Amino acid sequence: MARILLTGGTGFIGSHTAVALAEAGHVPVLLDNFANSEPSVVEAVGAITGASPTLVEADIRDRDTLAAVLRDHKIDAVVHFAGLKAVAQSVADPVAYWDVNVGGMIALLGAMRETGCRRLIFSSSATVYGEPAALPVDETAPTGAINPYGATKLACEQLMENLAASEAGWDLVALRYFNPVGAHPSGSIGEAPRGSPNNLMPILLETVTGRRGPLSIFGDDYDTPDGTAVRDYIHVMDLAEGHVAALEAPGEGFRAFNLGTGRGTSVLELVRAFEQATGVPVPREKAPRRPGDVPVLEAAVGKAERELGWRATRSIAEMCRDAWRFASRN
Repeated sequence: MARILLTGGTGFIGSHTAVALAEAGHVPVLLDNFANSEPSVVEAVGAITGASPTLVEADIRDRDTLAAVLRDHKIDAVVHFAGLKAVAQSVADPVAYWDVNVGGMIALLGAMRETGCRRLIFSSSATVYGEPAALPVDETAPTGAINPYGATKLACEQLMENLAASEAGWDLVALRYFNPVGAHPSGSIGEAPRGSPNNLMPILLETVTGRRGPLSIFGDDYDTPDGTAVRDYIHVMDLAEGHVAALEAPGEGFRAFNLGTGRGTSVLELVRAFEQATGVPVPREKAPRRPGDVPVLEAAVGKAERELGWRATRSIAEMCRDAWRFASRN
């Protein structure tokens, strides 16, 4: 049993990871400023696991508070989710993204160094690969982000790598997510961003629940089988279990792992899978490509399976059904 601090712990991936950690026998401590989540998530996590986790309301850039939390709660390791995460928004406001994402990582690593906590799992992104030259993309592929969001993730990884090279005793892991979707099968927690969502599934759910017009398909002229962008979608509970696997496979220095399924699904394929899995039609319309998007991104996932003993097991149909269950109940 370990005591794990989850920054951004009430967010989409953080809340599901809190459940997975509790179910694995660990003690999650959540830290969030609720910029993109709600305090009620803590109760929902408690209802699923049988015990509400400790919550600290704070900003990831507040180094003094971070250090106090690490000391007071005797934290063994940190899983760092807190940050801004929308590609289009990062293009419009790169200063905010560098301030929160990179500034937050600097504050967190400073607090960890001060208190002697040396294990960190970082919520990174496949956007660090930019537009890859070969697919599926593995962890040895060149990095080179093509939008500010990806650039901030890459900068955080580079800082972790620099720190591990300069000081012995650090165990720093970057988990490069592909495209998380779905929800906990209970329907109690799921993806519920504040304001206008930026990711495909929450936008789709707003469409089918009548909160917005037809789903915009951003680009139908990519060099893909049906012209729409292809992504490697992964169920959020598979992703959450990947964090548990990373925490339970300690190492030394800096390591990076892809978390995906290894299978690509186009936007239209996902829409049709949702309709088939739920019986709910999805009104849709064509729209221009979004700046910063790449045509295809699929993961090579062998490293995580070999070194962490983890692989994704849930299907696209399960992702759609669980996402719809959460949306229809909330």
